[in-house]
Amino acid sequence: MAAAERDVAALARRVLDGDRAALGRAITLVESRHPDDRERAQELLAILLPHTGRADRVGVSGMPGAGKSTLIDALGARLIDRGHRVAVLAVDPSSSVSGGSILGDKTRMERLAASERAFVRPSPSGGSLGGVARRTRESMLVCEAAGHDVVIVETVGVGQSEHVVSQMVDFFLLVTIAGAGDALQGIKRGILELVDLVAINKADGDNRERAERARRELEAALALLPPARAGWRTEVVTCSALTGEGLDAIWDAVERQRAALEAGGERERVRREQRVAWMWSRIEEGLLDALRGHPAVAARLPDLERGVREGRISPTQAARDLLAAFLGAGDHRDTNRGDSGPTGRAEDS
Repeated sequence: MAAAERDVAALARRVLDGDRAALGRAITLVESRHPDDRERAQELLAILLPHTGRADRVGVSGMPGAGKSTLIDALGARLIDRGHRVAVLAVDPSSSVSGGSILGDKTRMERLAASERAFVRPSPSGGSLGGVARRTRESMLVCEAAGHDVVIVETVGVGQSEHVVSQMVDFFLLVTIAGAGDALQGIKRGILELVDLVAINKADGDNRERAERARRELEAALALLPPARAGWRTEVVTCSALTGEGLDAIWDAVERQRAALEAGGERERVRREQRVAWMWSRIEEGLLDALRGHPAVAARLPDLERGVREGRISPTQAARDLLAAFLGAGDHRDTNRGDSGPTGRAEDS
């Protein structure tokens, strides 16, 4: 056995033994973009995959300021008290300067960060759609293999594409607040059609009555929408991460949804579809990486980008030329002339 293979096998054994340091190193490996690391990461995942699939996968999204991290910290601590092992993959927006995480959610989940039965991993989104890191799915599997039976994915919550989140979790929680005007303000219908539960946070003190009013309004709105999943209709609860009130109702909804979906075989069907969606996302990612790294594309890219910026070449024609170079089709059209309309200007597309 080669040294690299022994290294991967040893790392896998330590992950399966629940070694927190090894878990961190394993996630660093699956997040790496280095070609050699990608090969080792796939070897690692192949070893760990048979030990995955038994955790509850929960996605958490919501508007900035809704208290997502504080709620996850309080809920996770309660689950640990019940005997669970909790992993949190907190996907932060990426710094445009360093590429690293900006928010540092680990510092805002003090109880979980201090617990031996929890693992909190802030990861930069890298600009990925939906605020989900490129390797979040793989990281979830590694956490499951390490023995965490609850895996929570906290997204950036900027509304880019919660659809991405729904394609990798069993239960999708949307955290919002009342008292900032219309309870429906800022909540898109498309998001409501995806979530399994809406939690109106900060329902304490003088805000309790407004939170209850917001709950009734949301319930009335959701009654007009189709169910998020077959066998489950989206529910609304009020809660307070500060006082702990309503946290049990959130996890009760997770357990009831799991039972309802398992009874009809819907949970396994959803996971099968998620695996197919994962496959296609990796295909698209791999094709894009291959295109960018192709010598013929790299040779033409600077001139074509310059032509698009200057308006001499339409984005459509530039894309066609790059794809032709990638596929070896050899589009010999004069790209300096551009894809001009009657006015002589490059057409928009």
